[in-house]
Amino acid sequence: MTVEATTERVLRLLALLQRRPSWTAAELAAELGVTDRSVRRDVERLRALGYPVHATAGVGGGYRLGAGTRLPPLLLDDEEAIAAAVSLRLASGGTVAGAGEAALRALAKLDQVMPPRLRAEVRAVHGATETLVGPGVEIDAELLVTLARACRDAVRVRFRYAGRHGREHERTVEPVRMVTTGRRWYLMAWDVDRDDWRTFRLDRMRDAVATTWRFRTREHPDPVAYVRHSVTEAPYEYLARVRLHARPDRVRELVPPQVGRVEDERDGWCVLVVGGENLDWLAVHVARLGFEAEVLEPPELREAAARLARRLAGMSGTDGLIPPSAPFPAAEAESAPGRPRY
Repeated sequence: MTVEATTERVLRLLALLQRRPSWTAAELAAELGVTDRSVRRDVERLRALGYPVHATAGVGGGYRLGAGTRLPPLLLDDEEAIAAAVSLRLASGGTVAGAGEAALRALAKLDQVMPPRLRAEVRAVHGATETLVGPGVEIDAELLVTLARACRDAVRVRFRYAGRHGREHERTVEPVRMVTTGRRWYLMAWDVDRDDWRTFRLDRMRDAVATTWRFRTREHPDPVAYVRHSVTEAPYEYLARVRLHARPDRVRELVPPQVGRVEDERDGWCVLVVGGENLDWLAVHVARLGFEAEVLEPPELREAAARLARRLAGMSGTDGLIPPSAPFPAAEAESAPGRPRY
């Protein structure tokens, strides 16, 4: 028997062992069309490859595939591969807490070896499926896979990118890591043309292609911290720091990481760092959180808060009762109903 035939038979044996918990030697021999002795030899070959195949003697004994110290490669039939790929696509979109990054790595591996006919089936199932999740930006799974592979293989990626004002430019980057906030996906990468680190929103990318140009990964900042800084502080004209009389975890429930950063403090207070293009907008949204607040910076935000207080006083028919130097609008943290989320 040729080596190819033996290899094919061993793979068939592995698939059988993965199909159900236990097989007798006679059952395996009948399925494979070989003798019991050939089954025993093939079991030894699987063990040599790291598959923990356990054998039990006596009546009712046989072979079963056990759990090892590491996960061996799995053999999936067409239906199993489609089901796994669809599940991984959903998980990579953030619908499973904490599973997005691992799901994306697994999806990249599975997509690499999946036949084109099965890829088409996966896309059809995924395209016909809707999920009831919170508001966010849907990202094409093909883009996620392309970028995940590029990060893993350290190859440059070229794509068209729409800036904040809608104008598109071609960018060539050396990708390091993708970061998701639960609502949006971001790529941290070295921008080849601008010779600096940049953050890119995946929903603004178009026509992404992984090139064959390999690069040596350079020293880089922590991706999570860099993306957080880029999306909450760097792009805005104003950067506000406001002390809130609330637990940090309570504020983080209301302010997602792509909107603001929460710094821990003592004695029941924390500091919210949030950026914006309009001070009046910042005053409104911080006030809507419903916590007692103190503006640390910038001073202009205090003036915006005073303007807001006067407008609200006018709306309530108490205009003139609140002086121009009124403090930042405040409310008791635990008694304010319907506190908004960003």
